[in-house]
Amino acid sequence: MNEEVVATAVQNAASGTMLGFGDALMDAILGYLVVFIGLTLLMFVVIIAGKIMVSKAKEKKTAAPAAAQVSAAAPAAAAAPKEKAPGSAGEVKIYDTDPRDAAMIMAIVADKLHKPLNELRFVSIKEVK
Repeated sequence: MNEEVVATAVQNAASGTMLGFGDALMDAILGYLVVFIGLTLLMFVVIIAGKIMVSKAKEKKTAAPAAAQVSAAAPAAAAAPKEKAPGSAGEVKIYDTDPRDAAMIMAIVADKLHKPLNELRFVSIKEVK
């Protein structure tokens, strides 16, 4: 029986006759169903990949402070650093910049990062010309 259906379909295709309403409706529904299932599977893949990335980012955030505490404790015990102002994070090298402008830049960066200025460490500030 399948051979007769295939032969009829081939004959109809060769002669240029159109599908009936029921056949066309069934083809459309199956096509939409395949696309919908494909999009749903893609959505699940993207959600799972996002959750994996978020968990990796959390692991990095939790691992970084622990490593910083270990590395900060070792140099502090080895050599006594010179006295700094309370809340200071070290010295800043300023190249071709007015100290007032450098202070403004540091304040803007701290504001944009939503962090207190004493938690940031600026190594150098240089004016780009």
